[in-house]
Amino acid sequence: MLLTVNATFGAVLAVLLAVAATVVALAHLRRAREIVIAGARAAVQLAAVSLVIGWVVGSLPLLFGFVLLMYAVAVRTAGRRITRGASWWWAAAPIAAGVFPVLAALLLTGLVPLKGIALVPVAGILIGGALTVTVLAGRRALDELKIRHGEVEAGMALGLLDRDARLEVARGSAADALLPGLDQTRTVGLVTLPGAFVGMLLGGASPLLAGAVQLFVLVGLMAVQAVAVAVVLELVARGKLRRDG
Repeated sequence: MLLTVNATFGAVLAVLLAVAATVVALAHLRRAREIVIAGARAAVQLAAVSLVIGWVVGSLPLLFGFVLLMYAVAVRTAGRRITRGASWWWAAAPIAAGVFPVLAALLLTGLVPLKGIALVPVAGILIGGALTVTVLAGRRALDELKIRHGEVEAGMALGLLDRDARLEVARGSAADALLPGLDQTRTVGLVTLPGAFVGMLLGGASPLLAGAVQLFVLVGLMAVQAVAVAVVLELVARGKLRRDG
């Protein structure tokens, strides 16, 4: 066992969270309160999820319901981060377009068994990856359109459609959302040992099998994230994902 869950464990977590919040406050990064809240929420949510997963693994309807709950929370989180307005629900499209085809392919081919102990972690990894790039691509694309609105108008003056003019300006910024995933894949094993690899090793799997599973996760994530970014960019260009006002 890597960690012993006891009073020392809780104390160290509290100290680390306090350090993170204090550093952010001293640097005037305006996220100290969010860090504390995020840490507290993570503790409560992981405790609840640990109990729920043990309850749903034996029932397919409950299992799929839990995956849909993860998806719904991701949509709400991404939509609020990107738009801060009424169009937040459009964030459902890029996350669904990236995650569900890949997840369906993995289930249909038998690479991921239809069991909670396998499906929930894989679905969580894919949904989490789609959430991250959806937020990054959406926010960066909208920021770029706001800063360079004159270039959009110039493109339209030259005869480009509104969608095409927006695409020309926002495409590069949206593509940057893929960089964290690309860097993680490029440096895996050299700089980082991601969670799936470490988890399987701690569970007693051979290093070769752990490496194969991690490769599978990383490649699946790249597919999910590529689709999500492409859909986000299209929605922003068409004015569906937007900031009110």
